[in-house]
Amino acid sequence: MIKKISLGLLIVALSTSCVSKKIYNELENKFTDLKKENRTLSDENSDLLQAKNQLQLEQDALNTELSKVKSERDKLLADYGALSNKMDVMQESYDALEKNSNEALKTNMSKNRDLLSQLDAKGKALAIEQERLSKSAQRLQELESLIAAKEAAMKKLKETLSNALNSFEGKGLTVEQKNGKVYVSMENKLLFNSGSWAVGSEGKKAVVELGKVLGDNPDISVLIEGHTDDDRFSASGPIADNWDLSTKRATAIVAILSENKNINKQNLTAAGRGEFSPLASNSTADGKAKNRRIEIILTPRLDEIAEMLNEIN
Repeated sequence: MIKKISLGLLIVALSTSCVSKKIYNELENKFTDLKKENRTLSDENSDLLQAKNQLQLEQDALNTELSKVKSERDKLLADYGALSNKMDVMQESYDALEKNSNEALKTNMSKNRDLLSQLDAKGKALAIEQERLSKSAQRLQELESLIAAKEAAMKKLKETLSNALNSFEGKGLTVEQKNGKVYVSMENKLLFNSGSWAVGSEGKKAVVELGKVLGDNPDISVLIEGHTDDDRFSASGPIADNWDLSTKRATAIVAILSENKNINKQNLTAAGRGEFSPLASNSTADGKAKNRRIEIILTPRLDEIAEMLNEIN
């Protein structure tokens, strides 16, 4: 547009021959200025067009973001509606619970009182039981100490007997401790002739030495057991069988021990076992010899231990 105006002015100027040089120069300067202004406006127009395009891109991006935000808003509104409905349902449930709470509370309080009463009774019973267990534990400890003392006493008794009867060991006499008891075993070759219940002189010496130790230990129960092999007793006389013979032999040992005034006769027991408790097989002569014996079983008095056990139970 500016170019067209300038060109028209130039044509007018040239067609008027009478126009002065001064006016011509002024017009030419204006033309130049107008061309510069035209270029400036053209550059500004280009910049504005570029800015417009950039703004259009930003607008498109904002529109996209707006659509996304609207979608999220719609989802949140839907979630809010669902939560609101759930809240309404919960409120109705709460109202129903609140309505019935007083009656339920009274029932629960009654149950709790009963439970507390039961717990109190159980607590008292538990305290009594704990006290009983404490006493039992104390008595049990005392019992263990007593049993240990009995074991030590029997060990000492065994050592004393071994020393006292040392000269007879190897002659069919043995001393051992097991199961809390002391066992003195005497084979018949030391004590009796075959088929006899009369104690020989060597055997009597051994029994007398045994009696001396027992006299110093009045709290020991003494069981004298007579044993035979399985050969049938066939000699004539007052003996009926092996059982009878074993009993008479045990009684003969008791008679010798009874001569010691320091031995409490109430602690002595005689028993016959016949051939029914053998140490070895009766199929050999050596086995038969081992089975023909007197066993003296020494047991500590257990009255005090039994009394403690009754208290603990």
